[in-house]
This record gives sequence, C-alpha cells and structure tokens, in this order.
Amino acid sequence: MLAIALVAAASVALFGLPLAVLVQRVYTDEDLLRLQRDTVAATRRVDVAPTGADPVELPRSADALAVYDRGGRRIAGRGPARADEVVRRSLRSGRPSDAAATGRLIAAVPLVVNERVTGAVRASRSTAAVTRTTRRAWLGLLVLATVVVLLAAVAAAVIGRRIAAPLERVASAARRLGEGDFAARAPRSGVSELDAVAGALDASAERLGELVARERAFSADASHQLRTPLAALRIELEALELRGQRTPELTAALGQVDRLEATVKTLLAVARDAPRDRELVDLREVLRTLEGIWGGALAATGRPLRIVFETTAAAGGASGAVVRETLGVLLENATLHGAGEVTVTVRETGGWLAVDVADEGCGLPVDAGDVFARRSGTEAEHGIGLALARSLAHAEGGQLVVSRAGPQPVLTLLLPAAESAEGQPA
Repeated sequence: MLAIALVAAASVALFGLPLAVLVQRVYTDEDLLRLQRDTVAATRRVDVAPTGADPVELPRSADALAVYDRGGRRIAGRGPARADEVVRRSLRSGRPSDAAATGRLIAAVPLVVNERVTGAVRASRSTAAVTRTTRRAWLGLLVLATVVVLLAAVAAAVIGRRIAAPLERVASAARRLGEGDFAARAPRSGVSELDAVAGALDASAERLGELVARERAFSADASHQLRTPLAALRIELEALELRGQRTPELTAALGQVDRLEATVKTLLAVARDAPRDRELVDLREVLRTLEGIWGGALAATGRPLRIVFETTAAAGGASGAVVRETLGVLLENATLHGAGEVTVTVRETGGWLAVDVADEGCGLPVDAGDVFARRSGTEAEHGIGLALARSLAHAEGGQLVVSRAGPQPVLTLLLPAAESAEGQPA
C-alpha cells in the first residue's frame, strides 16, 4: 500500500509541478497580452509631434503610462526617466514588446507618424491579479493531486488486504505446523501464486506428519519391547537377592536396571508425545541424584565433580525425568571424552535457567561439525547420546547448545525458568 501510494504521489508530482509552472506562464502571458492591447489602444490618443511644441496628453488608465521620445527620454507620464530595455527594444524594432519584471508587467508600443517611429508609450501593471489567479489554479491542482493520491491509497489498501489476508492464513497454518499440528492445512485464496505456496505447505505437512508418526511408532515400539527383557532381568537379579546372594555387584546391577527402566519410561513418554502437565523440576534434587551416580565414576579416575549454584532459583519448567536423562548424557560425555575436573554450574540468563557442564579437556575437534547431529557408521556409538539429549531438551521447550567448543568445553542446557513456565500452556 505504501509503495503504490508513493508511486502515485511521485507520478502526480512529476506531472503536477511542470503543469503548475506552465499555468503560471500562461496566465502571465495572457495578462501581458491584455496589457499590450490596452497600451495599443492608449497610443491612439497620444500624439508626439516631431517639433515637440504641443504638450503630450495621456488617457486615463489604471496602468502607469509614460511616453518616451525617439531618444529614450521620458516626456510625459509615470515611469523611469530614461527608457528601459522594453522601451528601447520597441523603439529599435518599431514593434510592441513586453516583459515581466519583479512584481510588475511592462509593455511598450511604438508611436508611428508618417511611417516613422517618433516615440513609444510604456505601460506598467501590477502582477497581483496574475498571482491571485495562479494561486487559485495551483490550489485546484493541489486538491486534484490529493484526491488522486487518496484514491490510489484506497485502491492499494484493497489490493493489499486481498493479498495480505491469504498470506496471514498461510502464515497461521505454518505456525500451527511448526507447533506440531501436522493436520494443519492452508486455505486457498484464488491467487495462483499463493495457492501454490499453500499447496507446497500442505504437502510438507502431510510428509512431516507421516515421518513423525513413523518415528514415534518405532520409538514407542522399541522402548516398549525393551521393557520386557528389563523386567526379566530384574526378576533374575531379585531372585538371586532372595537366595541370599546379595553382593555389592548385585546391588549395583539392580541400580542400573532401575536407571534403564526410568530411561525407557522417559523415552516412551516423549515418543508417544502424550499430553502432560508442565512440571517444575528441582535442579538441586536432580543434581544430587546425578552426583551420586557420576561422582563415584569420576572419583575412581581421580577426577572431581563440582556443582555450583550461582542463583537462588533452582526450579525449571520441565519434566524431572527428562532433565535427569539430558544432564546424565552430558555428564557421561564429560566422563568418557573429557579430562580433569567436571563442573556443573546453574545460573540464570534472560528468563532461562542455564546448566553448564564443563570439563578441562581439549574440547571438540575442529572437524567435529554439528556435535548434536546423529552419526552413522563407525561414529554412531559416539554420536547418538548428544542427539538424543537435544531431542529430549527440545521436547520440554528447552535448548541444548555448545557454549564453548574448547579447550575446556562447555555444553549448556537451557530450561524455562519457573516464572516463565507457569505462564505457558500445558
């Protein structure tokens, strides 16, 4: 709408400004022509005798009249004492001449006696009448130009609304698709280009829906199938415990089974994308649990685990099980691929709770690429953990990023703070 209005305004200006100048010249030329005609009429009553014996008599007129002899000297009337350029031009050529000076219109008509120029009559008139007429014409042009620009703006608004409304509907469908509603379809507008975009968006939504449904079904089936052998393993271990064979190794094995079952349960819930209330996780409790799991493993290799809270806020808007799994992957990554002390820092940043997991290793390789991308082939055993952790974080409305690639790398889990989470829909 703005573009069309500006183009209309520019077109009106390019056409109207020269027209305004032309109108002024036309009115000026018309008034000069009338002044010349009145001056010619006045010359009929003026007689300049060659001897100059008789005084020159001028007719009554609203204009300032003056009579000049052949030498350019004023001999009667009101005007310059010596002939100006307009009068001299008339005396030389023997023809009427005129000019528009500042605030005045001037015309000169030669006096001819016996086919000889004996003098000239000069008439001067104010340009006030021309100025008033010109201003009225300019005002009319301005009104006309304003009407044209307004009509262009109205037409642009109608056209813009016709284009913008379908675009807004397509944008709404795209937002619903981005929020996971793969049943969203963009309405048609009758504009071929927009309908092509809507068709492409619908096709993408259908393909994404099928792809996500297949992945969810596979993840749910795989997670569900894991529960049976885990349950059988638990039964066997508990049977050994009941027969009085309780050993530290058996207790540790049962703890690992509990952990695996919790992991499978979490993955199954995320894979099913089941509606659930937005939880508030206590990071202090989660980190105490993880410290009990990973602190011993790190201490066995002479590496300390340090947990630091730089904020009093410790509640994040996410599932506790998902946060435990995500941070567990980060701690495992630091244990297996890092070096030195492992530090977990909880801080606040712009409405988010940030959990930094850092170690003193050499950091990520330069050619590592996207560390969160799923790997294949020989790299698969090292690449699936971080990819899974990022998927879990995104499922809870959080983010997982590399804050520092290295040396001394830092991976950060961002969670909505408790205040932000409370305002979100379940």
